[in-house]
Amino acid sequence: MDIFADFAARILSALKELYPDHADLNELAQKATAEPPRDPSHGAISSNIAMVCAKALKTNPRQLATSLKEILIKDQDINALDIAGPGFLNFTLADNVWQRVLSSVLNHPEKFGRSDIGQGRAVNVEFVSANPTGPMHVGHTRGAIFGDALASLLDFCGFDVTREYYINDAGAQIDILARSAFLRYREALGQEIGEIPNGLYPGDYLVPVGEALAKKFDNKFENSDEADWLPVFKPIVLETMMDLIRQDLQLLGVSHDYFFSERQLHGDEGKIAKTLAALQKQNLVYQGTLPPPKGKPTEDWEDREQTLFRAKQFGDDTDRPLIKSNGDYTYFAADIAYHRDKFLRGFNDQIIVLGADHSGYTKRLQAAVKAVSDGKASIDVKICQIVRLMRDGKPFKMSKRSGDLVTVQDVVGEVGSDAVRFMLLFRRNEAPMDFDFAKVKEQTRENPVFYVQYAHARACSIARKTLEEMPKLDISDDQLAKADLSLLASSDDIELLQILAQWPRMVAAAARAHEPHRVAFYLYDLAGAFHGFWAKGGQDKSLRFVNHEQPELTLSRLAMVRAIQHVLEQGLGLLGVSAPQQLS
Repeated sequence: MDIFADFAARILSALKELYPDHADLNELAQKATAEPPRDPSHGAISSNIAMVCAKALKTNPRQLATSLKEILIKDQDINALDIAGPGFLNFTLADNVWQRVLSSVLNHPEKFGRSDIGQGRAVNVEFVSANPTGPMHVGHTRGAIFGDALASLLDFCGFDVTREYYINDAGAQIDILARSAFLRYREALGQEIGEIPNGLYPGDYLVPVGEALAKKFDNKFENSDEADWLPVFKPIVLETMMDLIRQDLQLLGVSHDYFFSERQLHGDEGKIAKTLAALQKQNLVYQGTLPPPKGKPTEDWEDREQTLFRAKQFGDDTDRPLIKSNGDYTYFAADIAYHRDKFLRGFNDQIIVLGADHSGYTKRLQAAVKAVSDGKASIDVKICQIVRLMRDGKPFKMSKRSGDLVTVQDVVGEVGSDAVRFMLLFRRNEAPMDFDFAKVKEQTRENPVFYVQYAHARACSIARKTLEEMPKLDISDDQLAKADLSLLASSDDIELLQILAQWPRMVAAAARAHEPHRVAFYLYDLAGAFHGFWAKGGQDKSLRFVNHEQPELTLSRLAMVRAIQHVLEQGLGLLGVSAPQQLS
């Protein structure tokens, strides 16, 4: 039961009563909001519909608000309806509205919060896509967690989600990786390899790879030319690195439905060639020159006539090169072909999660998707800014080409997957953040993951305490669903129920905006309200969850606790975080 969507429908119904012959009211009303006001003293729901629709209806907002009030105030669920400012409608609702929301949670717990806003539409969420040249480091972790949580959120709201990983296995870095592994292979055979040459990967994670190669091939390639061992070693080392990455993702609770190999795009019969041919037929490829880039030079600019894609035609800042001076395709040419492949696989809705170093890619990717789909598909580019790991006030330095990198295993091993996931989602993805190892180990309100998990554990503890102190009271889910919820009439009860009632609206809004951090923020607020209610019960006996003298009120309060427990569990599950029944 989404009470905000319900009242938005009631407001629209009143608008249609005022303007029965107006054909565009549904479209107009979609631009309006029905949401909790910033100031709780203004009521439970605030709507700006009068301001949104007044111009189209040839009236002024306050007059329209007054006319709507005259109809809506007759609704028995509305205790008061005030008009504020230029025409805001501020609703104060009857207590039984919030009690009905609670009843909805108790009777249909798995449905509460779920929606069908996605209507089964296919959406492709591509995330992580780390170069397979070593284990995942913390620089990849934020995107992995963000993409996974976003995919879960979309699935929860009725989208048909595919989680995709793009394997960068066609570039020179795979040759470099194989050469690096070959050194470790020689080392495993007993050779002294000395210092790893510049340009190769020196990390110790390649030592067991070299040992495995030595075990498999013995000294067969020890003194062979590169042309002999490179084509043999490359696929083996690549798959070993992908297995390592999958293990790292598993530590975070992340998995993918589909792995796309970049190698599919290349070659004379590859998808890049077919894509460029399709673009040429549309006159979207031409021979020309580009002016020098303003400010910082870009990697794909060359002062020569070259093959260009008409990216500006689709909203990009400049046209983009497709073929390098050496005849190789540019990275962007591969990007266009890859996103065309997604479109041909049926994904009109595409989301890609990229790191901070790709912040300038948004417009070009949007241009590419528009071009290859004739405007039928769109892409949302989500940038995850850097995470600074802090210890003793000093950040770690990370480099994929050095042996000194902070891996996912390092971070998860120290604080656990729950802390890593929640903390990285407890901030907007486009904002840089510091990950403080000390803070995520604190058992205080300043540690959000502890604070939310503790709220869930406290709810479970209240149920256990009731069974111990009132063993004859039936607190099964069936019995709680039958509790007299009208007893939850104090201002504190209603305030807590109002926060609980925001869950369906909030989770749907988070899915629409592709912002899973909203779930983390909401859970923290709900946990805070729950902890606050519990603390008041220590001072005011009438607010205690367990009251021996009033078993009916106890049952009603436990029904509220059970609903809060369920929403906390559901929200934590969307974030990939556990909901413990007790904390040590």
